[in-house]
Parts: sequence; C-alpha cells; structure tokens
Amino acid sequence: RFSTSALMERLPSRWPKPVWHAPWKNYRVISGHLGWVRSIAFDPGNEWFCTGSADRTIKIWDLASGTLKLTLTGHIEQVRGLAVSQRHTYLFSAGDDKQVKCWDLEQNKVIRSYHGHLSGVYCLALHPTIDVLLTGGRDSVCRVWDIRTKAHVSALTGHDNTVCSVFARPTDPQVVTGSHDTTIKFWDLVAGKTMCTLTHHKKSVRAMALHPKEKSFASASADNIKKWSLPKGEFLHNMLSQQKTILNAMAVNEDGVLATAGDNGSMWFWDWKSGHNFQQEQTIVQPGSLESEACIYALSYDNSGSRLVTCEADKTIKMWKEDLTATPETHPVNFKPPKDIRRY
Repeated sequence: RFSTSALMERLPSRWPKPVWHAPWKNYRVISGHLGWVRSIAFDPGNEWFCTGSADRTIKIWDLASGTLKLTLTGHIEQVRGLAVSQRHTYLFSAGDDKQVKCWDLEQNKVIRSYHGHLSGVYCLALHPTIDVLLTGGRDSVCRVWDIRTKAHVSALTGHDNTVCSVFARPTDPQVVTGSHDTTIKFWDLVAGKTMCTLTHHKKSVRAMALHPKEKSFASASADNIKKWSLPKGEFLHNMLSQQKTILNAMAVNEDGVLATAGDNGSMWFWDWKSGHNFQQEQTIVQPGSLESEACIYALSYDNSGSRLVTCEADKTIKMWKEDLTATPETHPVNFKPPKDIRRY
C-alpha cells in the first residue's frame, strides 16, 4: 500500500512568477470638492491634473504640491468623464447632464459643446492619433465626435445597456467599450460596426485598462478581473484572486502594477504578468464622513507611473506613491501558483 506520489516527477508550475513590486502608501489627501469626486485626467506635461465632481465643477490641481490652480464651472450635473488632449490645449468633459464640453485651457472657457446623447454620459476617451472624441453613456451608444467641427461622426450601437468604459488605440480595434450588459465590444471605427464581442464577464464591465507597452488590456467586473490580448481579444487569464466588490476603476503603469478600486473603498494592487495580488489597501474616510463613503470612483497614474491618484466618495482626492524603504526582504512575495486555471 505505497502511494505513487513519491515516485511521480514533480513538475514545476508553468505559471509565471510575479515580479516584486514595492507596496504603495497614501502620502497626501486633498479636500476641496463639495461632492463625490467622479473622474480624473492628467496633463500630458505631468504638471497638473483635473478632477470632475458631483458638485458640478472641474478642479485643476498642481501635481507636485496638491494645491488648487483653477475651478471650471459650466456643467449642471455631476462630471463623469474627463480627458486632456495630447495635441491641443483642450480639456474634454462629460456629465450626467447629457453634455460633452470642450474647454480651451488658454482661455479657461467652453469653446465647443457636442450635442446628441439622450441621457447621462458616463465615460469619454480621446483617440490617440486622429482628432475624434468617443463618449459612452446611459443611452447604450458609444458616440464618435469630430473635435473641430462638433459633428456627430457615427454612433456605435450594439450594447443593450449603459456604456460605462471606453478606450481608444491607434490601430484596429481602434475603439473598445465595456458595458453594463456584461459584454466588451471591439469596434471598427471606419465602418462603425462591431468587430467582435467578448461575453466572458458575468457582471457589468465598469472599468478597463490598456497596458501602456504590451498589446493587451484588462477588464474589471464584480466577478473577476480578466486579461485579454489585442488585437484579437483572446482571453489570457483571470487575476488570481477576487476582490468581491463592484470595481469602479482600474489603471496600470509601465512597471506592470495594476491598481483596481472598488465600491467598498478597497484598493488592490496586482502584478500584471502573473495576476498575483501583492497588496490590499483600504481607504480611510476623511473626518466627518459616513463609513459608507469609503468608496473609490476613479483612479489614474500620472504620466511617469510613479504617482497614483484616487477620487473618492468622501469628497477627497488621495495621492499614493511606492514605499521607497521597502525591500523584497521586508515585504516578501507570498505567491502560490494556481492549481487549476479557469479558462473562462
């Protein structure tokens, strides 16, 4: 009655080992908005960033000092999406008031409005190479706008529910949208048609993050965080743990640190290559807030990837950086490769 496991050759796991990353820590809390902070975008020169809020304003902050530079008013509902142009001095904003606005940052005023959404606009993205703007909203359509002429170029229809996340890339599929109907769609921008639909998620896809270097992206939903290859959209793998909350925002930097933030105020940090969760943070509400306001709505890395800024429901903006004193000895990687890897 001997077991054969002693004779069996132990195969090493084929799963990639996670790269060691320093843990992140909160080093600054900015308060200034009078409502939930819903969206964020960085200046291409990495000197300032802007946040949009439920108090209907857009505030521009200095990245180094965290001081307020400017407040832009003009929306009549909460500001859900922001983007800063790489090629022009323009800032784009979208909100629950169905309005999409283009601000000229030399005059600090609205110079164009894009009319056509039938309901609130939840997300917006700029195309990296051509002058078009993409907005997705509660009318289940991703709309394509010509920035200069304000023309509504096309409507990418096909989702059955709110389009809540969108990003654009220079080559096909040029537009990728995620929706509350649990699907992710790749769009042919020229034809205005769906190239393919990914139906792997079981809950709404509220956040997506395009990797800055690799040809891949990740999508987050309440069931799993999934990684996909581009341009085909092949499913690569799930992240190895589940955050078990509604995920509102996700961002990845060039070092391969993926940050995901949820409705319960949890922020988890992942190693991109292996899908290993190396740090779990819990945001602390500012004094005078309800415990239930520990909720992160948006997050973004700055252009260097060394600072992470989160926008929260306790009306604060929190800034995070890597702990420079940490070493692989003080914070060892506790990694167990997955025994069975689920293929869906």
